[in-house]
Amino acid sequence: MTTMHTLITETAHAQDIDELAQLLTPDGERVSDARLDAWAEAIDVDELRELYREMAVARRADLEGVALQRQGHLGLWAPAQGQEAIQIGSARVCRAGDFLFPSYREVGVLLARGARPADLVLAWRGEVHSTYDPRELNLAPQQIIIGAHTLHAVGYGMGIQRDGGDQVAVCYFGDGATSQGDVNEAMIFASSFSAPVVFVCSNNQWAISEPVTVQSRYPIAGRAPGFGIPSLRVDGNDVLACAAAMRWALDHARTGQGPVFIEAVTYRMGPHTTSDDPTRYRDKEEVERWRARDPLLRLEAHLRRIGAYDDAFDAEVTASADRVAASMRDAVLTARTRPAIEVLDDVYAEPHSGISRQRERFASYLDGFADEEA
Repeated sequence: MTTMHTLITETAHAQDIDELAQLLTPDGERVSDARLDAWAEAIDVDELRELYREMAVARRADLEGVALQRQGHLGLWAPAQGQEAIQIGSARVCRAGDFLFPSYREVGVLLARGARPADLVLAWRGEVHSTYDPRELNLAPQQIIIGAHTLHAVGYGMGIQRDGGDQVAVCYFGDGATSQGDVNEAMIFASSFSAPVVFVCSNNQWAISEPVTVQSRYPIAGRAPGFGIPSLRVDGNDVLACAAAMRWALDHARTGQGPVFIEAVTYRMGPHTTSDDPTRYRDKEEVERWRARDPLLRLEAHLRRIGAYDDAFDAEVTASADRVAASMRDAVLTARTRPAIEVLDDVYAEPHSGISRQRERFASYLDGFADEEA
C-alpha cells in the first residue's frame, strides 16, 4: 500500500483538501476515489450489511437515550444522529488491541467496541463514573472535557512505542475541540515522537452554537500537515469511505510511520445536548439539506442497488435495534441509586488522603440532613 500512502500524504501536504474523499454518493451509487479504492477492497457485501446493522442499532440507541432523558431518567444526553457513519465505520476496522478514546457523543464507538446497552446510560444517570472496564474493551471512559483526551491518547501511543507493541491509539473529538490548546499540544507531541495515534475529528458543523466557519477559516484537515501529520478530509456520512480511510490511517500508524489526522465532514442533526435548542441558531433549510445526506439511507440505497437489502434484512435489523433500546430502558428503570457518599468511591485505585478528607467533609454535610429526613 506504499503508493496509496504516498498519494494520500502528498494530497494532504499539497493542501488539496476541499474535495471530500467519497465512495458512496448520497443516492447510494458506488464511485471511485484513487485515495481510498484500494483500502475498500476488503470490505465485502457481508461487511457492508454489518456496517448498516451497527449504524441502525447506534441510531436507535441514540433515540432511546434522548427519550429517557426527556422522561427524566437521565441527567443529560448528547445526541449523535447523523454521525453514525464515522463512528461505526472507523471503530469497526480497529483491532481488538487498539485503544480508543471517545468523547461524550460516540455512542456508536461504544457499541462497536462491545459495550452493553446499560453502559450507554448509567453514567449519564449519574450512577457511576464509567459503566465499563476500559481495560476489558480497550476503550477509555467517555471524556466530557473538550479535547483533554487527545493528550491521553498520545501518551498511550507513546507507551505502545516503549512496549514495542503494534497497537494504535485512536482519539475522537469534534470540530470545536480543535480550538482547544490540548488538541494542538497533542498533535505536537504525536508528531515529534511519531506516536501511533489516529486523530478522528468529527466535523459536525457546529460547536454548540458556533459554526465551524467561525472557528476555522480553512478546512480543519489543513492544520495537521503544519504539525507534520498527514491528513485526509473524508465524507463523514459515507460509511464505506470512513472505513477505508480508517484502514489507511491505522496501517500508517501501525507500521511506524507516525500519527494521522482524519476530518470526517458530517452533521449533527439534533441538539448539542438535550439542554440545547438548535432552532435558535440553525435554519431548517440547512438541516434538511443534510438530512438528504443521511448515512443510513445512503448505505441502504447502495445495498438495494446490489440486491443485498430486503424486507427480511430490514426486519432483522429493526429487531436488533429494538432489543438494545429495550435493554437500555430496563437498565435505567432497574438501576439502584447509590448513597450520595459513594460518589467518592473508585476515584483512585489505592487509598488517597485527599479523597479521605473529602469523604469526611461530605459525610458531615450529609449528616446535616438527617433530622429533616427523620
